[in-house]
Amino acid sequence: MPIRHILLALLVVAIWGFNFVIIKLSIDEFSPFLAAALRFLLAVVPVVFFIRPPKVSWVLVAAFGLAFAFALYGFLNLALEFGMPAGLASVVLQFQVFFTFLLAYFFLGERPRRAQIIGAAIAFDGIAFIALERFEGISLWPFALTLLAALSWGLANILTKVAGKVDPVAFIVWGSLWSVPPLFALSYFVEGPEVLMAFILAPSFYQMGLLIFLSYVATLFGMAAWTWLLTKHPASVVAPFTLLVPITGLASGWLVLGERISYLEIFGGALVVFGLWVSVYRRKPQQGR
Repeated sequence: MPIRHILLALLVVAIWGFNFVIIKLSIDEFSPFLAAALRFLLAVVPVVFFIRPPKVSWVLVAAFGLAFAFALYGFLNLALEFGMPAGLASVVLQFQVFFTFLLAYFFLGERPRRAQIIGAAIAFDGIAFIALERFEGISLWPFALTLLAALSWGLANILTKVAGKVDPVAFIVWGSLWSVPPLFALSYFVEGPEVLMAFILAPSFYQMGLLIFLSYVATLFGMAAWTWLLTKHPASVVAPFTLLVPITGLASGWLVLGERISYLEIFGGALVVFGLWVSVYRRKPQQGR
């Protein structure tokens, strides 16, 4: 994997780590389904009017949008609303790597290298240390919702691989379009129209700033870059980079939301970094052999 591709992957996971804090703040301002609906509405409009649909089956585009935009962020936002700390959510969501490996094996026939399996095991040992420090007082329901979000992310990764060499921005924008109506419908029937009307009548700069980061930085840029990486490299190579998201997520939760970070969590984060290095490092073949 070229160094420029590695740096791009690191930038994306840094953005996604901080994204958990912004999601938590957006839920406080809006509500779980409405925050997700507004996020993807802004990500789609007006961009969708200037980008042609991706040259791939519309069924695949719709499936990606429903897995990524609707299911992933619907489950994640609900988990945060029900008490999941932003930092812990960034840890648990990384089970998507396991789901991606399994789905890629069963549906795409991709066999991860031994180093990738060992690296993932080391990294998830680190995640286990972080999670053990954070689980006290957390109920099963938010944790289960976060796991469903992780499964949705893994499925979105596989659908991206199936799409092949497709325009990543068009794929995300037109895919996200399919998530907007069901998210708004859920918000209307479950949460009521009051919060949406209040935002339409008197939007604040703070609320718009949250939505701009979620829509354009974390969604359009982050997912476009991630989709591009998945089209260039096997899913088993790209997916482990998301193991770094818990580190930036925990750090962001500590800096912005005051969530504490213990020495055990620092040790776990170091294991995550080492596990990622084991997963992506390849020895250069020696000359003359």
